[in-house]
Amino acid sequence: MPATFAQLPAAAAWRHQDARDGFEAVFLETGDAGHRLRGSTSAVEDGEPWVVRYEIVLDDAWRTTTAHVSGQTRAAAHEVRLEADGSGRWRVDGVAAPHLDGCLDVDLESSSCTNTLPIHRLRLAVGQEAETPAAYVRALGLEVERLEQRYARIEDDGTRQRFDYTAPVFDYEGRLVYDAAGLVLDYPGIAVRVL
Repeated sequence: MPATFAQLPAAAAWRHQDARDGFEAVFLETGDAGHRLRGSTSAVEDGEPWVVRYEIVLDDAWRTTTAHVSGQTRAAAHEVRLEADGSGRWRVDGVAAPHLDGCLDVDLESSSCTNTLPIHRLRLAVGQEAETPAAYVRALGLEVERLEQRYARIEDDGTRQRFDYTAPVFDYEGRLVYDAAGLVLDYPGIAVRVL
């Protein structure tokens, strides 16, 4: 049976830990045409402080249509705009980005919230898994790369959905736990939900 989700809250927040020390807050809106996420993360990672602000617009099928990301480090301010056509083609700052062909989600290194996007879009049933490459935006310089990743839904824990998640380029494997609204509660080594 495909996943179903409760209504999204108006806001959510995470404490980032282990990989970085920081905090993320996001405001979520849902309308007839889709969803909008407005958030920011402030963190210190490897002795470097940074701030990333984002606005992500999704269609009603949870496919990314636009993402505007801005960031600040001690060294510089950065900004990047991504546009997607919903069928896997992307533009980065107005320029075609064929290395992202086939990606339907944006994934921000600075954000735990963006792990919500493929979960909602795929609506995997227990026992199903999917490869979900994403347009991955780095935290410090906002470089945009392709990220190969896989989500495999395992048995729920009460109302909490659980997924085995892998991102081979980072040699990362972890069990992500989501609430009834499909927002990550526990992202091992990265963040825990506090609101």
